[in-house]
Amino acid sequence: MPGRIRVRSAQSADADLLAGWAVAMAMETEHKALDPEVVLAGVRAGIANPGKARYFVAMEEALAAGRETLAEPVGMLMLTSEWSDWRNGDWWWIQSVYVAPSHRRRGVFAALYRYVEQLAREAPGVIGLRLYVERDNGTAQRTYGAMGMADAGYRIFEDEFPRQPG
Repeated sequence: MPGRIRVRSAQSADADLLAGWAVAMAMETEHKALDPEVVLAGVRAGIANPGKARYFVAMEEALAAGRETLAEPVGMLMLTSEWSDWRNGDWWWIQSVYVAPSHRRRGVFAALYRYVEQLAREAPGVIGLRLYVERDNGTAQRTYGAMGMADAGYRIFEDEFPRQPG
């Protein structure tokens, strides 16, 4: 039986797990093989500097024998911020969403979303939440729609620069 889902801010000790999940998510959703060392360095940089990113970890809590509470990490979400001059406020972008396969369809993403939604509603100057989703990922799109999110009608274009050694 599933336990209670609690969301907490990521800590430096979570970096290896979060990086592994980010690599798994990229392969699963976009069929992209990421460099694990680069991702780990990126996660560590984000955890160390909340101005770059904020990571959140969903923990499933369950009672063990002897009434001891055990907590297992089961999902993650990263937030970044984007200034909008049109609205004179910040959009919070939800990124790097991952739920461990054995815990999917059990409310983990909903717990993460509701947690950051509450933070966003309480933060002065935050005007809303956004995320991008792979166009063929219908399951994720239905999940985000169930949270009250709607297709904003944008397409994302990019010009990715090759990484310089060092």
